[in-house]
Amino acid sequence: MRIVVARLNHETNTFSPVVTTLTSFDPQWDEAARIFGKGSNTALGAFHAYAERIGAELVTPLAATANPSGPVDNQAFETMAEAILRAVGTGCDAILLDLHGAMVTDRFDDAEGELLARIRQRAPRVPLGVALDLHGNVTQRMVDNSDCIVGFKTYPHVDMYSTGEHVTRIIDAMLNGAGSPCQHWVHPPMLAATLRMNTNVACAMTDIVDLAREAEKREGVHAVTLFGGFAIADMAQTGVCVVVVADNAAIAKAVADEMAAQAWRRRAEFLYDELPLAASLAVAVEASVGPGEGPVLLLDHGDNCMSGGTCDTMDVLEAMLEAGLDGIVAGPICDPAAVGALIAAGVGSVATIELGNKMKAQGFVSPHAPVTLEGRVAAISDGSYVVSGPIYTGQLCRMGRAVKFVTANASILITELPHEPWDLGVFHCTALDPLAACYLLLKSRMYCRPVFEPRSKAVVECASCGVTSSNYDLFSFHKLARPIYPLDADTDWPPAL
Repeated sequence: MRIVVARLNHETNTFSPVVTTLTSFDPQWDEAARIFGKGSNTALGAFHAYAERIGAELVTPLAATANPSGPVDNQAFETMAEAILRAVGTGCDAILLDLHGAMVTDRFDDAEGELLARIRQRAPRVPLGVALDLHGNVTQRMVDNSDCIVGFKTYPHVDMYSTGEHVTRIIDAMLNGAGSPCQHWVHPPMLAATLRMNTNVACAMTDIVDLAREAEKREGVHAVTLFGGFAIADMAQTGVCVVVVADNAAIAKAVADEMAAQAWRRRAEFLYDELPLAASLAVAVEASVGPGEGPVLLLDHGDNCMSGGTCDTMDVLEAMLEAGLDGIVAGPICDPAAVGALIAAGVGSVATIELGNKMKAQGFVSPHAPVTLEGRVAAISDGSYVVSGPIYTGQLCRMGRAVKFVTANASILITELPHEPWDLGVFHCTALDPLAACYLLLKSRMYCRPVFEPRSKAVVECASCGVTSSNYDLFSFHKLARPIYPLDADTDWPPAL
């Protein structure tokens, strides 16, 4: 038994000015990919464990992941896709892929669909299982060129490994003669805000995911996934969809239609109405004098690098400073030029910098001028740390060089690379204690929550005009199939039940 296992993962924000090259993926090839995947808390890790458990020969051509950003350089995609295709072309009994589902390249809007179609052409009868992110913009082409697609059911994503295990159960049945499952895909014309997909709270997303879990207990149903989609990608089939894997086409269609109908009926609950920034700051100030321990956690969800943000939008920090808030810890803010200047000045030096607002997205709201700040260089580090969990536990992360810059009102972590604050180590690498703050400003939507939310007295979501905003009026969609809710409020889509 020979199994090809690979990871190629990118969530593409087509509005983001952050470039995505081969280097962005830090690709691991062959033996390095095997070492990377073994034991990792990902679908890839589950695929490795499955192959080892059944005594299969494991072929690992690629393990590559890039932070969400702009469209992927097409040559980078071709290089990585070819590695997988070469491995498949030498012969195999099964193919297990850890993909995202929302990758766009310079040439292909549906990059995963293109990859899967090429694999199918090269290995038309080999069982092919795919694990996808809950935020995948899944297409009919992806479904047509795979045997089973299973997506995460949690956000923040704490079920990556178990999703991979789910895929292997379906593929294992195929390998043991149980026949080929059928898949059905339904795409109700609706966009869902990422902040309305938190499965740790009571909401429409949580309710329908629970229904999907119950549906998986029915006879003949193998997997049911509600994909929330990634709304800030301008492609035809962006948005919510349902994929069902079942014994036959009739069961798959019936369950998919049922779940899609539930999502459509509750479509208004998938919208996010953001408060004006000044109102959010007033809520934060009130919370700061209220009961509870820890800082008030402010989330700049309009500039989140895990959705393609630049991490240099200064709207929220600038407003906090103008409002006279004190005891602020903020970061990471990405500004390579500022990092370079502060490192040149040296630890202990007093310096004046022009911080942030330097990356402009084409066709998007122009940022304000950089913010002038005077402060002291308190610490310098290489910006690396090991994640303590619960997401990407044990993984070594690098933010580029990092500086702790202290002003009269704020301690700011400035880095060379955009980075999601999903671990205390983000700040500890410069001896900065985020939990000692009165106000802790993070450029995050969701991934920070498992670590920081339990340690905060309140959480306040703050709007900014970054390229990950929940305000769809800021985005110019050209390829998106219309009509679609809520851009077209009177969209009519009676589910076929």
